[in-house]
Amino acid sequence: MSLQDDVMTAIKTAMKEKDQTALAALRAVKSEILLAQTATGSKDDLTEEQEIKILSKMVKQRKDSAAIFLEQDRKDLALPEIDQAEVISQFLPEALTEEEIEKVVIMTIDQVGAVGMKDMGKVMGIVSKELAGQADGKTISSIVKEKLS
Repeated sequence: MSLQDDVMTAIKTAMKEKDQTALAALRAVKSEILLAQTATGSKDDLTEEQEIKILSKMVKQRKDSAAIFLEQDRKDLALPEIDQAEVISQFLPEALTEEEIEKVVIMTIDQVGAVGMKDMGKVMGIVSKELAGQADGKTISSIVKEKLS
């Protein structure tokens, strides 16, 4: 079953349960998927990598918005953003722990033969691609910096 089918099923469930927050988040996911499909000019389904990229971006946007709202002491606006991020996260692969990310980073550094910060771009590119949707870019970046410095 594709992501689009999963989202449609979840939308129906949210409608039956009258869960407005989940419904808004799921409709946003559906909209982004349709936009991505029409942008490529084909009616084919998106690849799993493209779907993960879209979902990760949406979760990050909502978390960033929530952080800004919390800085401005607007919990009333931050809570729906956090709730929507959680709903969207259900469709992403299981997130990795920092220890698991660190293992992948160390393996990649060994494979590439990275020696210093000048090789950070190489390592980041490979690790980010390998851990797409399973780890946050900020976390990966901080671990790579720590290991290469």
